[in-house]
Amino acid sequence: MSHPLAVEPVDGWADPEAVYLALFAGLEHSFWLDAGPDAAVGWSWVGAGERAPDPSVVRDVVCAPDGAGPDPHRAGVGGPEGRFRGGWIGWLGYEDGAGRAGAPAARPEAGIPQQLWLRAERFVAFDHASRRVWVFASRDVAHDLARTIPAAARHPVPPVQPAPSPPPVVSRHEPDQYAGLIQRCRDAIREGDAYQLCLTTRFTVESGAGGAGRADIDPLETYRRLRARTPAHHGGMIRSGGVALLSASPELFLEVQDGVVRTHPIKGTRPRGTDAAADAALAAELAASEKERAENVMIVDLMRNDLSRVCDPGTVAVDRLFAVESYPAVHQLVSTVSGRLRAGVGVGELLDAAFPAGSMTGAPKLSAMTILHDLERGPRGVFSGCFGWVGDDGALDLAMVIRSIVVHPGGAYVGAGGGITWRSDAAAEVAEVGVKARGPLAAVGAALPPGW
Repeated sequence: MSHPLAVEPVDGWADPEAVYLALFAGLEHSFWLDAGPDAAVGWSWVGAGERAPDPSVVRDVVCAPDGAGPDPHRAGVGGPEGRFRGGWIGWLGYEDGAGRAGAPAARPEAGIPQQLWLRAERFVAFDHASRRVWVFASRDVAHDLARTIPAAARHPVPPVQPAPSPPPVVSRHEPDQYAGLIQRCRDAIREGDAYQLCLTTRFTVESGAGGAGRADIDPLETYRRLRARTPAHHGGMIRSGGVALLSASPELFLEVQDGVVRTHPIKGTRPRGTDAAADAALAAELAASEKERAENVMIVDLMRNDLSRVCDPGTVAVDRLFAVESYPAVHQLVSTVSGRLRAGVGVGELLDAAFPAGSMTGAPKLSAMTILHDLERGPRGVFSGCFGWVGDDGALDLAMVIRSIVVHPGGAYVGAGGGITWRSDAAAEVAEVGVKARGPLAAVGAALPPGW
């Protein structure tokens, strides 16, 4: 266990984007967990660290226990400096989780880690609600680093640059092929092998060596375009060497705080309307859709079952059902399930119970993953995984890797998909994939292939 980091307050407010650009953008291993541009609530963290040689070290962390008592910094709650006070920032890919769950898993791509965790050595925490800032670092660094933040914040933030000339995009499936896979999902549902399946595809963007002399994709500028176009409360960029995850995720997967675990599955999507009346009608349509509500409650039931494996009996409950959350590109149908963790449950045990998330597999989970492996015929990679932070005190906050871009030497990829039920309409499901992939692809400067 590393020594706890010292914490120093910063005088005045600072823009997380300006601080990241001034202090961390040029480093080999850095992170920016982002509440969004102009956020009025939530937290952002920007900083740097070292990559863990053995990423499984995070699995050994014991989840934050019930902190009842006088301690103002009890596990997962923290003081005014926030819940994350030091630990790990990173991601987990889908294939690693599927394999651990006993499902067949495609071979991951070489050079793109399925698990990547950075040990946070120094970082800056921003509370958007109180407009306060803190620095976390070793005792010999924290004070001086805190004194640099006001000057860093005064550096002018350059305007977001337009994307370069459109790069080539190749979809794993043509739209008619994807529609055919939807019918095969419905066949499996009819046979009783599943009752919901999250069918996905991939859009591959070529650059660098794979793109006839094109420059590699710039992760930072791409992320700045992504957050400007589709801001989200769990956005983020994690860079390590030549690989980066850029996300505008609207789905909080798992959070652990003070002995309680919560999951927030999203199932049900509508695009935003072109005017206020059309937008309100689309939100109302989503809230009333029998198909979307059925799809959502199936995953809620699955997540209740998953959390019951690591929670005290009788404590798992549905806190929120069928809430419509609206984002710049889409409306989403969101629910919340929570439970009180058994004493001593580790992060690895929690992940083995709940990951991959039911919203990205379908149900029953093992059967769904097996069917999808046969249908999709390729790795999901980091897409459909999760990313965020795991604190040394056992608190954690992990979002789903959706509405995201994975950048690597030679290109990038964007995954997208949707939940298929017996009542799914193939044309509508194909259109939903396009709605979800359009924003991330546009941030790279790419357009959807024809038909999507």
